Amino acid sequence: MKRYAPPRRLLACAVASSLLLAGLARAADSADADVNPADLPEADQAIKAKPDSQWTGWWNRSTLLGDMGGLRSALGRAGVTLGLTESSEYLRNVSGGAQYGGAYQGLATLTLGLDTQRAGLWNGGSFNVSVLDIHGKPFSADHVGSIQSASGIEADRATRLWEAWFQQQLNGERLDVKIGQQSLDQEFMVTQYGGAFIGTMFGWPAVPSADLPAGGPAYPLSGLGARLRGKIGDNFTWLGGAFAGDPTSDVSQNPDDPQQLNKHGTTFSRHGGTLFIGELQYGRNLPSNGALETPCPLNGIGGLPGTYKIGFWYLNQKTADTRWDVNGQPLALNLANPQLHNGNYSVYAVADQTVWRPAEDSTRTLNVFTRVMGAPGDRNLVSFSANAGVTLTAPFAGRDNDTVGLAFGYVKVGNHAAGNDADTGIANGNLAYPVRGDETQVEATYIYQLTPWWQWQADVQYVRNVGAGVVSPNDPTQTQRIPNSWVVGLKTNITF
Repeated sequence: MKRYAPPRRLLACAVASSLLLAGLARAADSADADVNPADLPEADQAIKAKPDSQWTGWWNRSTLLGDMGGLRSALGRAGVTLGLTESSEYLRNVSGGAQYGGAYQGLATLTLGLDTQRAGLWNGGSFNVSVLDIHGKPFSADHVGSIQSASGIEADRATRLWEAWFQQQLNGERLDVKIGQQSLDQEFMVTQYGGAFIGTMFGWPAVPSADLPAGGPAYPLSGLGARLRGKIGDNFTWLGGAFAGDPTSDVSQNPDDPQQLNKHGTTFSRHGGTLFIGELQYGRNLPSNGALETPCPLNGIGGLPGTYKIGFWYLNQKTADTRWDVNGQPLALNLANPQLHNGNYSVYAVADQTVWRPAEDSTRTLNVFTRVMGAPGDRNLVSFSANAGVTLTAPFAGRDNDTVGLAFGYVKVGNHAAGNDADTGIANGNLAYPVRGDETQVEATYIYQLTPWWQWQADVQYVRNVGAGVVSPNDPTQTQRIPNSWVVGLKTNITF
């Protein structure tokens, strides 16, 4: 079997981008050659402070490559930022699931940004382009069979354009608009503390993953659209946007693997109706210039930071019923096309709250999060999903940047999809055919910050009622469910 190579293509892309921008960097260096550092703003003084050697202090720097021989600081003075990260993980199913075994997944992300003000163009504008190199092999479908995937980075192997957008501030900093190809999981439905976990549903939730075409415009896909964000007073923020409903081209052409319909992220689909999404956020005691707005008490949450969100999405495209055909007969009989409903929708709520800190200047915090979502059960595979968990930062003395966490995820299959399972058993004369219900995932994780640019993460996951009780692919009688699964994993993140 041919072994997939590390992401040299994306590293080469980073080098090529650096060469293309080298002229700009040299020009910026030349322009600054006679500038007195004392006359520069504090931020620019920090940029111009270069180490004696490229590898001086490399263990304690924020990125592995540091200033890249002066390239990053030169680009920074011209308003350009360059980012490169690599996430690699190995997950192994050690008990139950669809089959024993493990797989490696990797994700390299190259990001280029431009601040129009620093570039000397106009105030308040920014451009962003992100490219992904996804390598390795998908794990969850082959080894676990769960609805809630074990990994948040697993996807079809490919090099693809991810995001490409322009953002402009309006009315000072209280209003801004973003236009272009966007991944909604970067701003909508986000839970801050849930992001510590490896399981994908703690990032992009199960409801949109299962119910929107191709899983919606979220990693590894994205969608064309526009997003508007505004601040209401000091504590409220609202987000609203409209995006292409199908981030591929036509998911019906390959429903089993829609990523292949937009393999390189350059399809720029405008099909599948329009996905409208809105979210209202409330923040309390959020950091301001690095400090809490109010004193932090040792007991209670009155002065501790928290964020609360409510939102919805609506897809204005006909959506097929998951049980009945146009004649009111079970789809399991394969007599006619399914009934169509006018659109699809969901509502959700998210909460992130710090509940304990032993002292005002302590890095140790105990944090909780929860997220619930609901959708109609007549046209969706998943009608309800929930995430909840707790994280503890700085769990041990001297480990201020480590995090330990425990979380669970829950999904409930829509009542019509479950009814279709029962109809399938009757139609096939198999009254023991499993009917799907719900699935629960539990994850325990520890993040070890080895250096500011290098992170390791150990992880254990348990899935009860895998696939919500789906038929085991290893059972020819179609009467047995996939056994409960145990997954262990190790992940590393490097910021170049």
